Amino acid sequence: MSNSTAFSQNYLNHSVTKVQASIIQATAHPISRGDISNHALKVLAGLHDAGYDSYLVGGCVRDLMLGREPKDFDVATNALPEEVRRVFKNCRLIGRRFRLAHVYFGREIIEVATYRAPPGKADSSDKAAKTGNTKDSEVHLADDSGRILRDNVYGTLEEDAVRRDFTINALYYNYANDEISDFVGGFDDLKNGLIKIIGDPETRYREDPVRMLRAIRFASKLGLKIDQKSEAPIKELSVLLADVPAARKFEEVLKLFHGGAALNTFEALRHADLFQYLFPQAELCLSREVGHFPAVLIPLALRNTDNRIQEGKPVTPAFLLAVMLWGSALEEAERLVAKGANHQDALRSAASHVLRKQSQHTSIPKRFTGMMREMWMMQSRFAFRNGQRAFRLMEHQRFRAAYDFLCLRSESGEIDDELCKWWTLFQEVDMDERKEMIDTLPPGPGKRRNRKKRPSSKEKNFNV
Repeated sequence: MSNSTAFSQNYLNHSVTKVQASIIQATAHPISRGDISNHALKVLAGLHDAGYDSYLVGGCVRDLMLGREPKDFDVATNALPEEVRRVFKNCRLIGRRFRLAHVYFGREIIEVATYRAPPGKADSSDKAAKTGNTKDSEVHLADDSGRILRDNVYGTLEEDAVRRDFTINALYYNYANDEISDFVGGFDDLKNGLIKIIGDPETRYREDPVRMLRAIRFASKLGLKIDQKSEAPIKELSVLLADVPAARKFEEVLKLFHGGAALNTFEALRHADLFQYLFPQAELCLSREVGHFPAVLIPLALRNTDNRIQEGKPVTPAFLLAVMLWGSALEEAERLVAKGANHQDALRSAASHVLRKQSQHTSIPKRFTGMMREMWMMQSRFAFRNGQRAFRLMEHQRFRAAYDFLCLRSESGEIDDELCKWWTLFQEVDMDERKEMIDTLPPGPGKRRNRKKRPSSKEKNFNV
């Protein structure tokens, strides 16, 4: 028996495949159609009218049960992706690992997934015959560790519930009668504030190591507690995250730290030994600098990010990523300066080195790495404020982000707070007061002493 086959059998042995749903009547739960996106209701109604099952499922049901506003709405049905596309003209099929239907309404996308069966079940149903997926090897693939690489084996509503990750994400809101079907005890777990994985925890984490990150994220964001049995294997299995594609880990990083509970998530990730597989350089820097600025800078940035999200203000991944890797970039720059490089060249080379190493673990798109480099390289420019330099710096498109970064460094104790205070005031006063602030700067890196040396013709023509 191959490792993949053995894994699939183990999954089935630890999963409940024959369960009776608990039905929560419409009067016994808080969800009403008025809470559901109009576009989601159109999809639900369209599937129902076409004769298919029509359920809301996953995080949207969970959040509605908790009185929270869902970010998006997911639909589960017995219709094949191709059948969903025939019902909705504004539909596009995506994915190979998981075949899904996306129904587009302008900027809102309603995701529709066909019921899936647990790994290891051969799809010999009529649905498989319609699509030609009659061989299990064609639609289900796992590696030797048990990680699912492809999973398009369709099943029943009951099987779909069992194969989901956490019980609180396996609640199905039925459009036909407004009832909720609960096959795995998610309704009670939600009331008791528990995050509990469905089936054997070790098996499920091996199937998809990202589930460990999701457990931390849900617990931190929703204020719930991870069930003891579900939490126990995480530290031992944390190394499995090393094999998750870097691009997928970046997607998870955005969800982890832009959900409004970034600081709690960060602390929980470090406690579970998971953070090191997302930002190994930052983890190493933190372990060496306990009591110094990196150990303060990152939590400060995370708290500020949480505050901005709660206030409805925009956040950019580049800022938080720049904070995460700043300590590593400084260490590398200091090493290069010790070898004779000037500060700016050293920091430029350090940035490339650190970002290149990070891309092996959590890939960062170029649109963000470019912003990170600019914020880092602008830090030394804040000290040079004479002539027109301060005005030119304020015109830079990354000025605000770089200024916020400067003040965060000041707050963490890395640098003196004089620069942050000066630039804060400089932005608040009028033009005449700004000129006076520059004229009264003491001699130093921010203002050069007057020189008697006669300037060259090139210097005469340069408007400073």
